[in-house]
This record gives sequence, structure tokens and C-alpha cells, in this order.
Amino acid sequence: MEPTTYQSLALTTDDGVLTVTLLGPGKGNAMGPEFWEELPQAMTAIDQMDDVRCVIVRGSGDHFSYGLDVHKMMPKLSTMTSAERSEVTTQIRQMQSGFQKMHESPRPVIAAIHGWCIGGGVNMIAAADIRLCSRDAKFSLREAKLAMTADIGGLQFLPPIIGQGFTREMAFTGNDYDASFAERIGLVNHVYDTPDALFEAAMTLARQIADNSSSAVTGVKQVLNRSLDKSVEEGLQYVAELNSGQLQSDDFSEAIKATQEKRQARFNKKINRGY
Repeated sequence: MEPTTYQSLALTTDDGVLTVTLLGPGKGNAMGPEFWEELPQAMTAIDQMDDVRCVIVRGSGDHFSYGLDVHKMMPKLSTMTSAERSEVTTQIRQMQSGFQKMHESPRPVIAAIHGWCIGGGVNMIAAADIRLCSRDAKFSLREAKLAMTADIGGLQFLPPIIGQGFTREMAFTGNDYDASFAERIGLVNHVYDTPDALFEAAMTLARQIADNSSSAVTGVKQVLNRSLDKSVEEGLQYVAELNSGQLQSDDFSEAIKATQEKRQARFNKKINRGY
């Protein structure tokens, strides 16, 4: 799918870094029917782009996202009959798939958050690998205030990031939290004074990642994701098997040669699909 066909997303590429910008079309980049249909499609398309080595996700305008577009989505999700409830379950699973694809993508995903990040927005950034924000950012896992349980991945992705205690506090209360709190609990890695400084820092970090060996970076993400629900022993065995192949790669040979010659390594810029 071409980027121009998306209504809720804009995709732009720059030397191996792809930026996904949320567009709405609801106010505050609210996540309506277009978003939930298009994000899984976009993530599938991105995973087929061999020249993309890192992804940035950000909002347009003054905010990251107000989260679920309640006015557009509630008619689809609110129902009482058992048959319709089955359809709602199917709809929710489809909505989950975009964030799940982001979490499972071999590309590192950096979330750059400014302004409000509410509900579905928090669920989305929790699926990213790295989160950065500007000082004006505010976070709220607000579903409980709408008599809902957060169901788009946040309760699965957040505990390994911020722990059970802070996840439960955010989800139970639905309160608003500022950038300082987000940094203190580890929800974000760094806080920047302005959105412009945030977006510049996100691009700098993405380029540092993209300049590394794609096979090594995708290997790191694969091992870390696999280790989330495995024992230390299983994780050690898995990474040993993975690296036994990577140590035979052209990128590894180039890294050793560059080190010996005291120069910058010139890695293959295409994604290695052997991960």
C-alpha cells in the first residue's frame, strides 16, 4: 500500500528511517475506524520495506493522540446480545493487531510523544521499543473512567516496562501523569524541553540505530521479545543459536575488518530476512 492511500497515517522515509505520523482524522489524532483498519496494513507494509531500518511514531499538531475516538467507535463496540458480543470480540482482536504487529516488527520503533497521550495512545507507545517525550507531554490510561478495561495491549506491554505497581496505578485510577512522572517510572527514556527538540532527538537516535548492522539490531529485538515470557536459560540458548549464524554474516566480517582498519563499518543497508 502506498503511503498516500492512508487517511489516518502519513509515512515518510529518510535514509533508512521511516516516520509514521498520526493524522486523526478525529481531533487530537483520535483513533477512529480509519486508524484501526489502516495501522495493521501499514505495519505489514513497513515490514516488507527492505530499506527501512528504524521507525519513528509521532503525532501531528499539538498532541500525540487523544486515544480512542469514542463517538465514532462506540456504536461499533457497544452491544448487549451474545451474538453481537462475539462480533465485538472479533473487532477488538482486529484493533489489537496493529499494536501487536508494531511490537513484533523486526524494526526498532521509537515513539516520540508530545502533548496528550491518552488511552489508546498509551497502549500504542507501550508497544514501541523506546519512548521519548517533550516536557508538555501528559499520559493517561483513562479507560477505567469510561467503564472499560484497557484492551489494546497496554496491560500486556506496560508491566515489563514500568512494573506491575505503576501499571496498576495508572489503569485503576485513570489519572493524568506528567512527563516527569513518566521519566521517573521508566515509561520514557528521556524528556526534552520542546516538541521540536523531541523530534530532532528522535531522528538522531533513529539514525544511530539505522547506521548499525540491521541483522544485529533485528537480532537484539527478537531476543528481547522472546525473552519476555521465557526463562533465562531458554533466552541464553536462543541467543546462542541466533548468534552462531550472525557470526558468519557479511556484516560481522565487515565490522571486524573496519575495527582492524580503524574506520567506520559499511554495513549492508538492506534488512536481512534471516532473523
